[in-house]
This record gives sequence, structure tokens and C-alpha cells, in this order.
Amino acid sequence: MLKSLLSALGEVSLVKKIIVGLVCGLFVAVYAPDLAQRVAILGALFVGALKAIAPVLVLFLVMGALCSQKHDVQTNMKAIIALYVVGTFAAAVVGVVGSFMFPLNLSWPPIRPLSSPPMGLLEVLRGLLLSLVDNPVHALMTGNYLGILFWSVIFGVALRQADDSVKKVILAASDATSKAVRGVIQLAPIGIFGLVADSISTNGIEALVGYAQLLALLIGCMLFVVLVINPIIVFIKIKSNPFPLVFTCLQESGIYAFFTRSSAANIPVNMKLCEKLNLDPDTYSVSIPLGATVNMAGAAVTISVLTLAAVHTLGIQVDIWTALLLSVASAVGACGASGVAGGSLLLIPMACALFGINNDIAMQVVGVGFIIGVLQDSSETAVNSSTDVLFTAAADIARRKKEELVAMQQDI
Repeated sequence: MLKSLLSALGEVSLVKKIIVGLVCGLFVAVYAPDLAQRVAILGALFVGALKAIAPVLVLFLVMGALCSQKHDVQTNMKAIIALYVVGTFAAAVVGVVGSFMFPLNLSWPPIRPLSSPPMGLLEVLRGLLLSLVDNPVHALMTGNYLGILFWSVIFGVALRQADDSVKKVILAASDATSKAVRGVIQLAPIGIFGLVADSISTNGIEALVGYAQLLALLIGCMLFVVLVINPIIVFIKIKSNPFPLVFTCLQESGIYAFFTRSSAANIPVNMKLCEKLNLDPDTYSVSIPLGATVNMAGAAVTISVLTLAAVHTLGIQVDIWTALLLSVASAVGACGASGVAGGSLLLIPMACALFGINNDIAMQVVGVGFIIGVLQDSSETAVNSSTDVLFTAAADIARRKKEELVAMQQDI
């Protein structure tokens, strides 16, 4: 009987099981808040397991892909990086334009985050470069994906001259890690049940009512990015209907990212989706970890919208060139946002400095961001993470179409 039940559950799609977990979490949060606090450990364990396995997965996947790669194989990374840059900048522009169309004033909350934010673009860039050369063991322990990616590339390229037996060990470790990740992902419905129950029972939806307009503008801009801007970019790249791919990425990557609120924790999910889409593993094993670090369209929207909310509140006049500079600063700053919950908020003072807004006021804006962070950060991460797969898939599809066209021309 139990075996038949488990077999039947195994045939149900993971997305459907996640929806069940979500509904159950909402029910428990509303009608049994005491129980919700007890089951919160399930969500913490799930996210913790993803965050723990993700650095190891990135290390072995990238090393394995590079050390076993043939010299004539094209990874298509230039096209993907170009899409990342264009997508992040376009998202920043959407945030700026949306803020001018619907200017908002903020109510300053008495909240001060404990972290010290960077105050300029040079400091952000300096932090990015220092992250690259972090001690590889320390990078693994702290989840520094720029450092992990950098050293994975170094070791992977160095191992291309190694014996086949050494390469087989690396590939076996990569395969074993991938299997462990698939096992963790199967526990997603239970984890999301705990995450939803804890989040709603602790914060309460009513806590967001006072900032509903700001939240609506943020989420509206993010929806515009994923449903209009990203499809346009993908259409230009693949020359065909982009929406099936867009909705697949939102459904199978965005949902996970919305609840884990961490691009880093969603790396294993994106890897699995790329495999399901039959993308080139030599490409996505590098592009997905890289995207989790630098492809931050949602973060660019957050930085630009909250910065301009502060500007409008203070009555500062903004010309077109300053708005364009803010778009650039938001895009560059978003690349420096950490892949953890709330990582983009500490980049807001850097953008506020463009308008002469002092750090005390800028930190008030950050405080507003933390108040609405339950939905803002979840939506932001869903945009960031799902776009990693979307642009990787778009570049891969475009490459295949180009190769097919070349082959047809040669046949003629």
C-alpha cells in the first residue's frame, strides 16, 4: 500500500506538489500560527541544504566541464554575457521610467540595517575584483560564487592537460554532486511548506499594506521586465515566439527562487532545468553560476525605484542625463549585489550618492526596503534567477539555428 502511494506521488509533477505545499503553508500560517513556527525548521533545512550543496556543485561542474572540454568546442559565453548586460541595463531603465511615470513619496521608518553599504561604483568594482581572488576554501565556506567560479575556471583549464584517469575522477564527483542535488530538490514541496508557513505567520500580509504603492510599483516594473523586455530580447536573439521559453523558466525556476529568496540557492534548480531543456552542459555549467552573481535584473529595478522614491520624497529635480547615469549605476551596482536575501538593498546608498543624498537618509530608504522585503526580495530573486536560464537557453537556441542554417547552405 505504502509502495503504491509513493509510486503514485512520484508520477505527480514537482510543480504540482510545490503548489500543494504552498497552499498547505498558507493554511497553517493563517489557522495554526503556533504550528507554523514549529514547521519553519522544514523551510530552513531545505534552503540550508541548497545553499550547502550549491558551492560544491558549481566547483565540480565547472571544473569537469572545462577539463573535459575539447579544443574545438564553442561555449557561447560571449553571447550569454552580452544578454546578461543588456537585460540588467534594460531592467534598470524600466525602473527609472516607471518611477517617473508613478512618482512616490516615502515614510521614513526607524530602522537601521547593521551592514555597512558601499558608497560608490569604484568600491563596488573593487569588491568584485577582491571576491575573484578570494581563498578558494574560504570562497566555498562563505558561498562566494565569484571566487568559486574564478578558481573553478583556473583549475579546470589547468586539468585539461591531466591524465584521463584524473578527469574521470572530477567528472564522477560532478555526477555524484548532481545526484545529491536532485535528491534535495525532490524535497522542495516540504521545504516550501515550511517557508510559506513561517514567512506569513511571522510577518503577516497586513504589514505590507502601508507600503502597498511602492511594492506595486516594484513588482509592476519586474513583471514588465519578465513579460515584455525579456521576451523582446529573446525574440531578437532566436527570431521566434519567446513566450513558451519565458513561461517555462518562470514556472520551473522562478517559483523556487521566489520562496528560497536566494539566487545562489537556486543554482541547482537552474542546472536541472537547463538539463531538462537539453542545453549545452559546457555552457550552462559556467553561465548559470555566473548569472547568479552578475545577472541581476530584479536588483537593478529595486535600486533604481527605491533611489528615485527617495529623490521624489526630497523634491530633488532630475534631468535626463542624471536618470541615464542612475540606470548605469543601478545596473553596475546590481552586479555587485550578493546572492542572498536582501542583497540588493545595501547598494541603494551608492545610487543615492549620485543625487547628493547623505548616508543617513539613504539608510532610511534601505529600511523601507527591508519592511517590504517579504514580497520585494522574493519577486526580485524570481526575476534574477529565471532570467539566468532564459538567456542561457536563448543563446543556445540561437547558436543551434545558426549551425543548422550554415549546414543547409553547405548542402545547397
